[in-house]
Amino acid sequence: MADQELQQSMSSSQENAAQPQEQSVSVSATQAESSAHDDFDWSIDKKHVSTYSPEEWERYEKTYEKTFRNIEENEIIKGTVVGLTDSDAIIHIGYKSDGLVSLNEFRDMPGLKVGDEVEVLVVEKEDRNGQLVLSRKQARLLRAWERIVEAYKTGEVITGTVTSKTKGGLIVDIHGMETFLPGSQIDVKPITDYDQFVGKTMEFKVVKINEAIKNAVVSHKALIESDIEQQRMEIISRLEKGQVLEGTIKNITDFGAFIDLGGVDGLLYITDISWGRISHPSEVLKLDQKINVVVLDFDDEKKRISLGYKQLMPHPWDTLPENIKEGARVKGKVVNIEDYGAFLEILPGVEGLVHVSEVSWASTPVNAKEFFKLGDEHEAVIVTLNREERKMSLSIKQLTPDPWENIEEKYPVDSRHKGIVKNLTPYGVFVELEPGIGGMIHISDLSWTKRYNHPSEYTKPGEEIEVVILNIDKQSRKLSLGHKQLEEDPWNTFETIFPVGSIHEGTVLKKDEKGALIQLQYGVEAFAPARQLKTEDDHTIQVDDVIEVMIQEFDRAEKRIVVSHTKVWEQRKHQEREAAHKEKKAEAEKTRKAVKNVQSKIEKATLGDLGVLAEIKEKMKQAEEENKQQKPEEGDKPAS
Repeated sequence: MADQELQQSMSSSQENAAQPQEQSVSVSATQAESSAHDDFDWSIDKKHVSTYSPEEWERYEKTYEKTFRNIEENEIIKGTVVGLTDSDAIIHIGYKSDGLVSLNEFRDMPGLKVGDEVEVLVVEKEDRNGQLVLSRKQARLLRAWERIVEAYKTGEVITGTVTSKTKGGLIVDIHGMETFLPGSQIDVKPITDYDQFVGKTMEFKVVKINEAIKNAVVSHKALIESDIEQQRMEIISRLEKGQVLEGTIKNITDFGAFIDLGGVDGLLYITDISWGRISHPSEVLKLDQKINVVVLDFDDEKKRISLGYKQLMPHPWDTLPENIKEGARVKGKVVNIEDYGAFLEILPGVEGLVHVSEVSWASTPVNAKEFFKLGDEHEAVIVTLNREERKMSLSIKQLTPDPWENIEEKYPVDSRHKGIVKNLTPYGVFVELEPGIGGMIHISDLSWTKRYNHPSEYTKPGEEIEVVILNIDKQSRKLSLGHKQLEEDPWNTFETIFPVGSIHEGTVLKKDEKGALIQLQYGVEAFAPARQLKTEDDHTIQVDDVIEVMIQEFDRAEKRIVVSHTKVWEQRKHQEREAAHKEKKAEAEKTRKAVKNVQSKIEKATLGDLGVLAEIKEKMKQAEEENKQQKPEEGDKPAS
């Protein structure tokens, strides 16, 4: 209707433009007498077309605009393809001009033709050239974003095509807009090969959007989990304890295996895989293997299902062969080691305990973790067997006769033997005479003459040593051994060599604040207290010094000798003083005898004789005074 009004308006305008021309000619003919200037119609242009008045222009313009639709920029509208060129499509949207859209934006419409309707976005109504700018790509992206946002809000499942692989996931085209599919959201199971999904059309759920940058994250895993959850609820609702189901092993871990029961997973713990001990589920199970399992327990709230595999097989103890009985010899593999012993598996699921006391006949304690190794095989004798309680005790030592039965005959007291040093303690040496037979040499029985702070100063493990049997404790399975007893006790002889008061040379072996250890001849060691190490010139005695010592104490029972260096020089000084005193005393006695002899020969005294006599008396007086001064020093003589 608008087009018809426009045509009518234009035809009436042409008629009106023609009428003045005819009138002009008529007037010119009839009124010749008038001037041409006064009669000229100035509204007719050079092409003999008259112009419109402003009112007419306004009226015609309104009529013309009514023939077009009103559009706004960034508006999506439908248009019609009215023409195609080599590079563009001409789109008519009912506006006063048509728009051009590049054919690159129609790659998803390979059969584009004139007359097709498409949605486009009005980018600009007029660019700087006055042309209409349209975009189908932007229209598709905007429409796609609107649909994605709607799907995110409503939870609607949408379809998209995986176009390419990117870092950490895939790019999915949804209605012409690229979205991101993280690798962790592709499937419920880990995916390593992303290329297999490129080009596939799949269903997705929008899980995250960013309005600011118009970015979306989609998930295929969420749909799978949703389906699995429905299946899980349906399966769990039908579960019963003891129910046997078929499942597929989908994952194996150190603690067990996850079984797919057809939409719901159950856990098969490692302890429920086999009646026997296994170190890893892969010893029995394989990935993707189909097996029958029994439902042991399930939790509706936590949605956990515990499964069993071994429970579908009879317990090995219930089918234990008759030849497995007390006294029988069996072989087993070490499957567990504790401080108190080791467990041997003689049949899958049938174990027996070898206590540490049943490892060896020897009384020496056995360290189970040193003796046994996991996986090692051992032969043993069944000591006790209880089929009802499913318990069995084993013994390794009973594979051989008890060596302590005839211990007195093989190792009588005072007999000499050779053994191997097995262990050292601060108080002695453990020696093994044969497997199961051993004893201890006390540290005091290593040597007659030397005192050791630790047995390691004399011997070490692995060395051979000769011993004497000192005592047998059959009940406690213990032997007391000696090493120094291989020789006679030299202390009977030492008592005559080192009597108290005798002086000997010795070497300082050790020294501390308490005193010093002195080695005398024959390897005998003596002790000198610190107060007995004082020297005459206050010199400090050092280790390795050779000094003279006096025997102060000799204890044969305790094998102990106490010596003194100080007493040596003190006694020497006393002896020197004693010798000087005796010499003076002898001289005085000699003088006294001489005077007495003179007196007996003189009958009369003369003045000259009296002078000599007075001199002799003076000498005797001096000798007596000196003798009195020396008497207190005699109390310093040391006691023997």
